[in-house]
Amino acid sequence: MIELYYQNGLIPVVVQDAETREVLMVAWADEKAVSLTQKTGYAHYYSRSRKKIWKKGEESGHLQRVLQIRTDCDADTLLYLVSQSGAACHLGYRSCFFRTLDGHVLFERMTDPEMVYK
Repeated sequence: MIELYYQNGLIPVVVQDAETREVLMVAWADEKAVSLTQKTGYAHYYSRSRKKIWKKGEESGHLQRVLQIRTDCDADTLLYLVSQSGAACHLGYRSCFFRTLDGHVLFERMTDPEMVYK
């Protein structure tokens, strides 16, 4: 087992669709969130704003089934290869990377966040 390096108790997680290789999101995890992900097969993260662990899709139903967890060469960043159900982005887009730096929206919204997060 590789020892992971957490900075201030957290490690960044890049989330990628296992089939299309599209980058869906970037989040943070603590040791417990990584352990829960490994144990359950579903993505768990640590919310820095809420200061708690959350399961992706627990409110929206847009779950991430984790098919593989990889680490980078320094063991200080993780890559989750997932099967994504629904939108990965809390704004209703498939990916959190739905716009360019100048604000041009590249994709249509999949869901209305007002309807999902009541």
